[in-house]
Amino acid sequence: MTILLLWVVLCRVGKVLVANVDLQLLDRAREYDTVVAPPAPVVMQARPSLYSRIGKRPLDIVLTVVGLVVLAPLLLLIALLVRVKLGKGGIIYRQERVGRNGQTFDILKFRSMLPDRRVTVQPYIGPERRQTHKSAGDPRHTPFGRFLRASSLDELPQLINVLKGDMSLIGPRPELVKVAAREGFLVHPRHLERPGITGSFQISELRAQNRISSGLHLDVAYVADIRLASDMRILFKTAFVLFGRGS
Repeated sequence: MTILLLWVVLCRVGKVLVANVDLQLLDRAREYDTVVAPPAPVVMQARPSLYSRIGKRPLDIVLTVVGLVVLAPLLLLIALLVRVKLGKGGIIYRQERVGRNGQTFDILKFRSMLPDRRVTVQPYIGPERRQTHKSAGDPRHTPFGRFLRASSLDELPQLINVLKGDMSLIGPRPELVKVAAREGFLVHPRHLERPGITGSFQISELRAQNRISSGLHLDVAYVADIRLASDMRILFKTAFVLFGRGS
């Protein structure tokens, strides 16, 4: 009996913990009439870093509050321009995404398109929406909307998502629920952590491929080893990427 208890204790404090995504997510996938592969295990730290356990969330809140205060004039200006340039429709666009542990939430963005491509004069000819995130040929695009998306200014309202606890500043990509289900990624190790406004994928060259399956390994690698140093590196590199894209 003593040996058995010792074995249980060692399993709990061992160096490696294999974490599986919650099997209840499979029920969510069935809502979208798709076949999803069994949950894939991901090797996690047995003892996550102190930053991951108690430092990451407070840092998110502090940086987000500071960001909202500093960026308040810019946020108001963009909101006004969305109304003037894109006409009727909401200023903020909401879209259901997959969050931590498979819980869904509404991601917030500035609206960057005309209301509905079905009412536009131009027909839509482009790649299948379920396989790509964006299409340059979408008739709902406008020059102003393209600028918002290219500069990532449309994503600034996601700071509210961070305050609410739906997202983190740095983390895996927040995927569309229906798209993730159809592609078989609704059950995935990337959903073990809060999705981020930016992350390893966003600063990588794979971002240009514009495929849903691109860079999944980057998300998994990030979730498996969350460190303050890596978050700061991603945050600073994101700034360089954005400034470089705008130049």
